[in-house]
Amino acid sequence: MTDVRDVTCRSPYRRALWIFAALGATGTAATAVYAADRGGLWGVWSGIALLSALVALASLRGAVARVSADAYGLHVRTLLRRRSMPWSGVADLQIRMRNEWNHKAPDTRCVGVVLHDGRRRLLPLPRSWSPEDPEFDAALEKLRALHRRHGTPRSGHLPVVSHRSAGYGRLGSLGLCVLLLSGAGLAVWSVSGTAAEERAWKSAVPCTARTPAAERGECLSTLPAEVERTEAGRPRNPSWLYFTGGRPLERLRVSQEAAREFRPGDRVGLTLWRGEVMEVAGERHVWREHVVTPGSVAVLAALCALAAGWPGARVLLWLRRRRLPDDEVLPSELPFVGALAGTALWLLPLAYLHPTGPFDSAAGTVWAAAGSLVTVSLFARAWRATRVHAPGEVPGAGEPAGQGAQVFLTARFLEPTDYNPHRFGTHIVIGGGPPAVTPHSGPGRFAAKPIPVERLTVKEVRRARGGDGGAVPGGWHIAELDDAGRPVRLAAAPGDLTRILRELEHAKTPAGSGEAVGDAPTAR
Repeated sequence: MTDVRDVTCRSPYRRALWIFAALGATGTAATAVYAADRGGLWGVWSGIALLSALVALASLRGAVARVSADAYGLHVRTLLRRRSMPWSGVADLQIRMRNEWNHKAPDTRCVGVVLHDGRRRLLPLPRSWSPEDPEFDAALEKLRALHRRHGTPRSGHLPVVSHRSAGYGRLGSLGLCVLLLSGAGLAVWSVSGTAAEERAWKSAVPCTARTPAAERGECLSTLPAEVERTEAGRPRNPSWLYFTGGRPLERLRVSQEAAREFRPGDRVGLTLWRGEVMEVAGERHVWREHVVTPGSVAVLAALCALAAGWPGARVLLWLRRRRLPDDEVLPSELPFVGALAGTALWLLPLAYLHPTGPFDSAAGTVWAAAGSLVTVSLFARAWRATRVHAPGEVPGAGEPAGQGAQVFLTARFLEPTDYNPHRFGTHIVIGGGPPAVTPHSGPGRFAAKPIPVERLTVKEVRRARGGDGGAVPGGWHIAELDDAGRPVRLAAAPGDLTRILRELEHAKTPAGSGEAVGDAPTAR
């Protein structure tokens, strides 16, 4: 690639995009003219025109997009603007993975540009929806060759940034957290009003002849009525009671059970309070309107606050590790989710039983204090569990296993080899024989494949990166191995990985051939 002079990237579907753009524009114009002549159909045809216009704009945007590169830098042309970035200002080129949370859809690979001033740009092209796309890989390699020749790359490593990586933005998680906290605050604000309304309903008494007309809304009024017919809707659909003569109202929305229990011709009494029907009483069935309780509103507020903790944990981990390289995988937020679930076990019952505040009784105060201590301990454990261990830190690593003890450690070779065919291995067994790859966690060495330790040499130990795949947890480390000239990656938890490498060295040393595995690995 050293002879690359310029690169031009355009959509391979330009002809089809131009056709769709023309069809969309034609459809927009035709439906607009047709709808203008028939004003009564404007609502329907305006939607068709809007849809056609969106198709035309999207197709036109893809058809005119172009990314070119030469000795002067990157040149990006889109539908609305043109932009150039000189190579002297480009610090790095990286692969950005999109839509990885949807396992049914293929991942989208894009090219990201990191500038020396810290800003990031996403190139519209090249783009790929396949993990193995020769055209995308060739175009990216040409861009990197021009960058190496005319710019100053940070390193020769190609970062792959996924949604689990430190370089992936957390603006969506922050927005969701703020939205859920706003909902929780709104629910908390309405608790007092809901409690006052519930007390007013429970204390309401029937109206008398002496009750002034202005105060009749606060007392209970009973009106006779006759059911004309019922309409029981399907689940999640409304059910209705219709009254004869439309008196005192034409229809009333009730539960599905009430619509099935009442019969045409039933004489019922309607209880009104504050202008709403709160009860329908008949000989066979009584239906009552559901009154929102302050406990249910408080539980809703607590649920919103707890749900906000999930995206909040993602933002916290991102802020905590914002100085990591862009492609290094962050620890999972699941320990914090477990802490939130533990908090919900005591917070939700407390919110339901003491909606206006836990300090209105001694039992509520003790409950809240004990629960708070539990939550603090859970979050402290989650904070420790999500620490990023630098390669070289070996928490929980022990000495090599003895010949009689078998230990199964969760680990994966990420490349298929003769001792890991089709990436079948999920564990490595040490002790009781030579180290081997197994597809199970024991006991026994059934289907185990011995590891040829004499062929392996450790090159470096590093943290997990976005390019290592979604099967590698964020807290694991990766050992870059040389397998007789072929690069192989071994992934495991930091302590387990150190223990495995020590066992491989221990198993290799008696052979006395070559350099021992694990000699002076490069930690990064």
